[in-house]
Amino acid sequence: MTETTIAPVAAVRQLLQEVVAAWAANDADAFADLYTEDAAVILPGGVYHRDREQIRGFMRAAFDGPFKGSKSVDTQESVRLIGDDVAVVVSLSGIRLAGEEEVPAERMRRASWVLARKADGWLVESYHNCALNA
Repeated sequence: MTETTIAPVAAVRQLLQEVVAAWAANDADAFADLYTEDAAVILPGGVYHRDREQIRGFMRAAFDGPFKGSKSVDTQESVRLIGDDVAVVVSLSGIRLAGEEEVPAERMRRASWVLARKADGWLVESYHNCALNA
């Protein structure tokens, strides 16, 4: 089923499932390709990736290192469409490292996503997360 044959909210949720699947496969290329060319990612500690290639490089190093065999956990708490081509998502997220059954509380995050519909479907424009206790 193509993106144009499903409702926008379902298409947004499908994109987020693809992000989680790319992470589960530890595939930095598939992961980064779900972001726009000029996407922004802001992580705890002030880490700031300014485009798809920086995101790809960061994820490649992470999947080859500390996140090898990890899985992303992401539960959408809210999906809000802003017009026809922009969505804002708030989710509860975390990283389950290899061998872990659950994400430890200290690694749980609240995340915000800005997604945009492009000619070839929905992509991530911006992602930010922070610790739940921050």
